[in-house]
Amino acid sequence: MKTFSQRRLYKALDLQNVQSVHPIYLDYTAWKNPLTGRSRNLLVIGINPAVNLFDLPGIQENFEKIKLPDIVLYDRSSRQEYGPIAAEFEQGKTVAAEVNNRRMKVGGLFTLGASFGADGNLVTSDISFLRIFQPRRQRGLIDIGLIRLKPGANANTVAQILTNYLPKDIKVFTKQEFIDYEKYYWESGTAIGFIFTLGTIMGFIVGTVIVYQILYTEVADHLAEYATLKAIGYTQNYLLMVILQEAIILAILGYIPGFAITMFLYNRARDATLLPVFMSLGRAVMVFLLTVIMCFISGTIAMRKLRSADPADIF
Repeated sequence: MKTFSQRRLYKALDLQNVQSVHPIYLDYTAWKNPLTGRSRNLLVIGINPAVNLFDLPGIQENFEKIKLPDIVLYDRSSRQEYGPIAAEFEQGKTVAAEVNNRRMKVGGLFTLGASFGADGNLVTSDISFLRIFQPRRQRGLIDIGLIRLKPGANANTVAQILTNYLPKDIKVFTKQEFIDYEKYYWESGTAIGFIFTLGTIMGFIVGTVIVYQILYTEVADHLAEYATLKAIGYTQNYLLMVILQEAIILAILGYIPGFAITMFLYNRARDATLLPVFMSLGRAVMVFLLTVIMCFISGTIAMRKLRSADPADIF
């Protein structure tokens, strides 16, 4: 999203249910590793140091420090390529680095973590932010405006009123709507979401083919036994249930080691990228259901071999 004038944000104070507004500056710039001299982009967040807007570990106890000029708070969960900043700071050393060719001193540590958009993060005052990005960024052109409502106010109602009240170049979200908007962007508006979706689809297709080959081979190897069952009166539906039972057994036996391997890969990916990659209960259940459906589809396709099996031809 583009920057917008903070005057748009202050117009929200016209509403009775709005208690306060808070502008936020966001931008990416180069952080030079103080040991190697190599530069790497990170996200810089500039806020008014009069009000703490973040519920993050380390912010509250170090918030007063960013009121001083050229002081930043460094994200201890940033990638190692930025240098051993957190380790040296915790040892009591004075840590400073060049941020967009301006020397900045680390005044404290907080914890946020890497994301798809940034490998590291800094929090500083709005004044220091503008000094870092001068002359490219102008005072009053902000990236996000936070609106605090009075107790008892309905966020959805106020958001709708603000949407109609403010100019159309402003997007108004509740907190949950903003979260959903960001998720939708990364899932559908970037290559990351496409790659994950394509990988899921290809995994489902390849798994279906492999399970089909296993069940088809099992049916072909025991075709005489299945034909005998048909000859003594067992129906096609009964034999289908037998194949589907084998499919569900394959699904369970494949899911258990697959889940264990996935947990190992999640841990390795989290350690390597510092991204918050975790296996949630909902995702685990969804994958299990997809595995069962995949095996059922394979079993149904493999059942076609039995339909063409005539007991008279077998014997």
